[in-house]
Amino acid sequence: MDKFYTTTAIDYVNGAPHIGHAYEKILTDVIYRHFSQRTDNAYMLTGTDEHGIKIQKTSAEIGISPKEFCDMNAQKFIDAWKLLDINYSQFIRTTDEQHTKAVQKIFKKLLEKGDIYKNSYTGLYCSGCEAFLSEKDLDEDGCCPNHKKKPEVVSEENYFFKLTKYKDKIIKHIKENPDFIVPSFRANEVLNQLENIEDISVSRAKTNVNWGIDVLDDESQVIYVWIDALSNYITALGYDTENPSEKFKKYWPADVQVIGKDILKFHSIYWLALLMALDLPLPKHILAHGWITIDETKMSKSLGNAVSPKSVMESFNMTEPDAFRYYMATSAPCGKDGNYSDDDFKEKVNAHLANSMGNLLNRTLSMLVKYFDGEIKAEFIKENELFDKAKRTIEEVKHHFDYYEVAEAAQKIVELVDILNKYVTDNAPWTLAKEEKMTECGQVLYTVLECMCIVVSLIYPYCPTIAKNMAKQLKYDINTKLDNIKLSNIKEGKLISKEEIFPVFLRLDSELATNKK
Repeated sequence: MDKFYTTTAIDYVNGAPHIGHAYEKILTDVIYRHFSQRTDNAYMLTGTDEHGIKIQKTSAEIGISPKEFCDMNAQKFIDAWKLLDINYSQFIRTTDEQHTKAVQKIFKKLLEKGDIYKNSYTGLYCSGCEAFLSEKDLDEDGCCPNHKKKPEVVSEENYFFKLTKYKDKIIKHIKENPDFIVPSFRANEVLNQLENIEDISVSRAKTNVNWGIDVLDDESQVIYVWIDALSNYITALGYDTENPSEKFKKYWPADVQVIGKDILKFHSIYWLALLMALDLPLPKHILAHGWITIDETKMSKSLGNAVSPKSVMESFNMTEPDAFRYYMATSAPCGKDGNYSDDDFKEKVNAHLANSMGNLLNRTLSMLVKYFDGEIKAEFIKENELFDKAKRTIEEVKHHFDYYEVAEAAQKIVELVDILNKYVTDNAPWTLAKEEKMTECGQVLYTVLECMCIVVSLIYPYCPTIAKNMAKQLKYDINTKLDNIKLSNIKEGKLISKEEIFPVFLRLDSELATNKK
């Protein structure tokens, strides 16, 4: 691979980050880390969306400026992603000067091209969506289906983007590229939405919304969310209508843009049309993930059941985010909804990370120390059919990631660990040692440790700290690219001493984990 560029949706800063936000960032980070194991040129973008009427109103209510409010809440997202070890390359804020100037130029270019025009408009505006809705978008009670409130009737003179001009080109692209929208079953939803699309408002009158990017040469208008927020994916790379940066040329188009299924319409229709209007390449894939429910109930402010990632970590006294990362990344099949519950979280991570993977490494190394003083002898190094299974697992995991099937890829890693555990049970190295079959005993331990090096590389995107701790005990180079992995990592000689062995993940209900500082 020559490069890999992935983006998340940018989060609206009118509230604090919850595990729905965290799910998307973890999912994208796992994808990014995996492809970083396949190319030296991987780039991940995330950030915050900071303009609009809700921020204008909320900041006024608490007596601070919109920018002060944005600064305060953007930091909450930055802190949350640091807590979860989200290894993004860049964090963009739509109040950044570079973004602001680029968006103004984009708007001006589209206006000069004739793709933007001014018109009076009366429409149904949902402040929760920050969007104008049509009658067909509403539920049977006349409410926004996402926010359960009736939109207000708004009359303004706005600038409009000729979305209808690009309708046929978008339909053609989606039909000719069946893997463009992931999962593919969502493509029909988008095609249905395209049937009745209209031109969209891309500005707001300052008499109604003044917190936004000014339209050049028109002091009465600010640029609306579609051109402002959606353009972040290219302005972050240094896109400029006159002189795009080398970084933009290197990384665009995006390989995959990760978003929630509720904003698929905007990214697979509005965003594509804007790119077409700018004569820019389209992203290769749009991954629309599902929602995360809490104990099978959708998160909402009215129910008060939004859970922050920080509260989960604090409630389990976790000092590292790996368990939470693993659980969230594997909580749903590709594109489907997932669920969070404390009981399921504890049960799953204890089973997979502590009992299965962590315990396998710990007891194998402990037996190596007990029976051989931590030394790998030449006669232990022998080919085993499990090596073929381990190498096949690398290809299976890569295949799933090629289709952004993150949970499915993790299942292949779990299956390999289960096979290794069964191999230890079936061959009982403790019995072989008791019977003084030391070469056979050593060969069993060597086989497991060699395969565990592959497990380390494959689990790294999900659990970077756990993987690094495993690699440290195995003396394995965790920076090895997946295509360069060879089954000759465990060398003849001293591998480890008793003092160097430590559990890579403690069960969440263990006394040590509870009291961990």
